[in-house]
Order: sequence, then structure tokens, then C-alpha cells
Amino acid sequence: MPIIVNLDVMMAKRKISLNELSGKIDITPANLSILKTGKAKAVRFSTLEAICRELNCQPGDILEYQDDEETTK
Repeated sequence: MPIIVNLDVMMAKRKISLNELSGKIDITPANLSILKTGKAKAVRFSTLEAICRELNCQPGDILEYQDDEETTK
């Protein structure tokens, strides 16, 4: 999949757990885990905004586009 989710990297940099972040942004730990593992099919802008606010980062720090051809090389 060409969209890579780097939420786990940003969470590690900010030293925040999945449960702590989920509580701060009012999303279930299960749904945040689905997003973190890259299994989500969509993300609401309000959720992305809340994550960026709590982690003090930009959407591009969390989401990355990578061409399929690059991942197969």
C-alpha cells in the first residue's frame, strides 16, 4: 500500500503509549491500534488533527506516500 503510517514512530519519539494517546484524543485503543498498524482504510481529519495536536507534529510526520515500485525494489 502506498500510504505508510508512521504513528508508532511519532509515539515513540514523544514517549507516549497507545492507551495514553487514545485517552487524550477520545478514540478507542482498538481503533487507534488499527490506524497505527496501517490497517485503517480511512482517517477522519478531526482524528488526524487531534493526533497532531497531542504529538505536536504535522500530518506529514504521520502519513507518508511511497510508490509501490519503490517498495518492491
